[in-house]
Amino acid sequence: MRKIEVKDLRDIGLFKHYRLVRKWLTKTHGITDSDLELLIYFDCIGNFTRQDYVNGTLAYNWDKTRWDKLLKLGFIVVWRKYNHTTHKCNIYKTSMQCSMMITRMYKILLGEEDIPTSIRRNPIMKGKTYTDKVLTNAINNFHDDKERWRQLQV
Repeated sequence: MRKIEVKDLRDIGLFKHYRLVRKWLTKTHGITDSDLELLIYFDCIGNFTRQDYVNGTLAYNWDKTRWDKLLKLGFIVVWRKYNHTTHKCNIYKTSMQCSMMITRMYKILLGEEDIPTSIRRNPIMKGKTYTDKVLTNAINNFHDDKERWRQLQV
């Protein structure tokens, strides 16, 4: 297996549209940017404990309701429950919904999928606010980006 280098990431333009894709995901799923980045971190480490959550949130702004919100929305699920004899704490993992959301984000960044443009699947396309109208134009420009499709053919 070949080692990925900085030049490879720059050539495929992996982070070229990251901000737009991140804004679309957070608006669609009702989470914040910090929540999304934390979920990406959890998805990478696999199973985690509440202490891993505390350690993972050190770089983010403080939000005391974030843990409960992610559990309630179903992005984090209990993988193994606490019991009084052998297991000292609950072990959690990202849900299938969360894993699919993050996988879809990767596919969009790699140019394998597009951001949806229908009003039903993308609340930004309704254009209720000025920000939504600006993001709609950015999504249309994103779809017209020919360089994005070139990376798949390489």
